[in-house]
Amino acid sequence: MVILVTGGAGFIGSHVCEALLSRGETVVCVDNFNDFYDPTIKEEHIASFVHHKNFILCRVDITDKESLTRIFQQHSPSTVIHLAARAGVRPSFDDPELYHRVNVEGTKNLLELSHEHRLSQFIFGSSSSVYGNSRQIPFSEDDVHLEQISPYAVTKKKAEDLCRLFHTQHGLPITCLRFFTVYGPRGRPDMAIYLFTKNIFKGQPLVIFGDGHSERDYTFISDIVDGILSALSHPFPFEIINLGDSHPAPLRYLISLIENASGKKATIIMKEKQQGDVEKTFARISKAKKLLSYAPKVSIEEGIKRFVEWYKKNHQ
Repeated sequence: MVILVTGGAGFIGSHVCEALLSRGETVVCVDNFNDFYDPTIKEEHIASFVHHKNFILCRVDITDKESLTRIFQQHSPSTVIHLAARAGVRPSFDDPELYHRVNVEGTKNLLELSHEHRLSQFIFGSSSSVYGNSRQIPFSEDDVHLEQISPYAVTKKKAEDLCRLFHTQHGLPITCLRFFTVYGPRGRPDMAIYLFTKNIFKGQPLVIFGDGHSERDYTFISDIVDGILSALSHPFPFEIINLGDSHPAPLRYLISLIENASGKKATIIMKEKQQGDVEKTFARISKAKKLLSYAPKVSIEEGIKRFVEWYKKNHQ
């Protein structure tokens, strides 16, 4: 197969590309290497396979439909794994128009081209943020009373709605995967686990927002990749599926795990809760287990050990 992976040089995308190449697939990686964080980090992500004979790198923005059209015409992908997005809940309040342009209009471009080229499957990387502060715990895919509390979350839900529309109108087979707080080696430098680890090693204080009792369903990158690859092997007409660990961890416990793995004690500064932050994320994964044989293998305790080891090797 020829598989087009958007955001393929990013955190999740680079791991997906690597896994696909190891299976013998041809990968067309679309990434614009924007400045949300240092673009040289993305260059490092793909350095080990950028010259692989089955890897094709296209430095293109998904909002540039003309360039995307040429990529589809030239490489004839059979499947799209759409992971590109303007990321981050808090930054989305500063520029909601940019988030809409990339996350909604960019997704629309890819859906239109996937329909025009009669692709066999479209996999969309959505987010647990679409649940907001849902009262239904754990978060279930059949919950229809979703109230997003950030522009980022709104754009992810709108992109899901577009996916449903393209399936209903055109029969495009689509699977939307809602990711729950993904972490691990090559993690984004703006994410809490990365920032906390970095500051602990530098002897700098950790800034936490709120009372420290918020909980997240932290999901290790290899489990997310397993879920994506399983979705690739099990195409559906249309499905929305949670991919999480289903074991939420309190923020204070997370910090203690990083302290233990690093052998260093953290200094903590408390600040007011920020807009867009949810109190708890918790994935119901019974649907993923049933449809994808999804079974997360890496606990938060083991995952933090692996992340800190990676950080020490690459940044110390």
